[in-house]
Amino acid sequence: MRKSFSSPLLFIIALLLAPSAWSLTKTEQAIADRLTPVGMVCIEGDESCATAAAPVSEGPRSGEEVYGSVCMGCHNTGAAGAPKLGDVAAWAPRLEKGMETLISNAINGINAMPAKGACGNCSDEEITSAVEHLLNNSK
Repeated sequence: MRKSFSSPLLFIIALLLAPSAWSLTKTEQAIADRLTPVGMVCIEGDESCATAAAPVSEGPRSGEEVYGSVCMGCHNTGAAGAPKLGDVAAWAPRLEKGMETLISNAINGINAMPAKGACGNCSDEEITSAVEHLLNNSK
């Protein structure tokens, strides 16, 4: 009687190929994870959105809030030549031009500083408050 080696041979082949199949599944999952959207666009009033819209401010933010969330990135470090908070000597020549000019430059941008310090959702009033906060803490 002749013995058949097909069953053990198939078993060994299956064992050898199993890691490859597992690796392929792992790779496919990694690709799917990278292709998963990071967000979605919700239009106000669209009830099909799964997430709530960000709360709308109940009024203008204080100068301290705007400074802390937008301005401090450059004005605490002096990035791109920004005068630092508390540096009286750096602010003196700017103040000589007048408060109106200083606020206008903050709103419209000057040199390396973009308009409103790149705060697209800041009002002129909030930028003015931030400038006043910065100057009050640089005397």
